[in-house]
Amino acid sequence: MITLHLPRVEDFPVTGDGSVAVWQSLAWQQMPHVDGESTYGTRCKICYSEKGIYFLVDCEDRTLTCTLTEDHVNIFTEDVVEVFLHPSPEMPVYLEYEISPLNYELTILVPQHAGKFHGWMPWHYQGERRVRHATHIRGGPKQSGAKVDGWVCEFFIPFSLMIGLANTPPTRGSSWRANVYRIDYDSGKAAQWAWCPDTGSRFHDYWDFGTFVFG
Repeated sequence: MITLHLPRVEDFPVTGDGSVAVWQSLAWQQMPHVDGESTYGTRCKICYSEKGIYFLVDCEDRTLTCTLTEDHVNIFTEDVVEVFLHPSPEMPVYLEYEISPLNYELTILVPQHAGKFHGWMPWHYQGERRVRHATHIRGGPKQSGAKVDGWVCEFFIPFSLMIGLANTPPTRGSSWRANVYRIDYDSGKAAQWAWCPDTGSRFHDYWDFGTFVFG
C-alpha cells in the first residue's frame, strides 16, 4: 500500500492543461498499468487547499474512444479518469469522481456493504459544491474518435461536496484512503491504470486504496 503526502497550496484556477505555476513545483506520480493491453504512460499530480483537493492527470493516448456527450451518464464505459476518496475507514462510504477527455463528468457518493454498492448523485450540486473541471487534448481536436498524442484532465473537488462524511474537511496530518484510475478502450477492451495498484482492476475495493496524508 502506498502513501502520498499532499502539499497545501493557495487556491488557483483550473485550466485543464496544468499550466498554472503551482503544478510546476510538484512531482509526477506514475500510475502503473494494472490490466488490459496497452503500453501508454499515465501519471498524476495532487495537492490541496483549505477549500478542496486538486488533481492533474496526464494520459498518453492515440484515439479518443468516447462518444458520450452528457454529464452523469455511464462515461466509465469509454475513456475516462476516475478518483476515489474515502475519508473515514469507519464509514463504508466514499466519493467517486469521473471525467472523460471531452470534459463530461460523473459525480457519485458510493455506499458499500458486504461487497454490494451503488452510486448516489449529489443534491444541490451547484455553486461552491460543484467540481471545477477542464480537459486539454494534445496532438488533435477534442472530439469523438480523434487521433491524438494524449489528453490531460484537471479538476478541483471541494470539501463542501463531502459534507456529512467523517474526517471532512481534513486538517494538517489527516489521512484519507484514496485512489486514482484511468481506463482506455483503444484496443476494444478496457486497459486500466491505478495510482495504487494494490486494487488491480477492482476499482471499488476501498480496503486496498492507498493513503493521502494532508501536509
